[in-house]
Amino acid sequence: MKKTLIVIDMQNDFIDGSLGTKEAEAIVENVQAKIQEYKNRGDEIIFTRDTHHEDYMDTNEGKHLPVIHCIEGTDGWQIRQELDTEGAEIINKPSFGYTGWDKYSFEEVELIGLCTDICVVSNALILKALFPEIKVSVDSSCCAGVTPDSHEAALKTMQMCQVEII
Repeated sequence: MKKTLIVIDMQNDFIDGSLGTKEAEAIVENVQAKIQEYKNRGDEIIFTRDTHHEDYMDTNEGKHLPVIHCIEGTDGWQIRQELDTEGAEIINKPSFGYTGWDKYSFEEVELIGLCTDICVVSNALILKALFPEIKVSVDSSCCAGVTPDSHEAALKTMQMCQVEII
């Protein structure tokens, strides 16, 4: 069975940049180990990268979250350097959930990354809606939310929607 790891928005701005948290910093080693596990098996790895532009503050998201982050080409937009992306696909997405997952032929998907309560939950629910018969899982030790409480709430929401929480 083909397994796919989707690494959501493990970018500098979400780890220790403009929207960083100590919880995000704490999962970097776990994420690194999970990526290596998939690489060792020869499984598919896809990274998403939150991607905004100079007009961010004029966007709907910018009006609701007025913190400049993940501006294309900046250091904050880059995926954390120690997370090996060699051979992985990188998808630049302009919003919380990527809407192009239907172009893929997934058999089993595991999601990890940031933020549990925004982009991880959005993508997990999109994937579950598009592929209702496949196993979609989230490794909670490789995720962090905006706050610990919102992280837990997102995990419960995903679990209620038949996403397996590891």
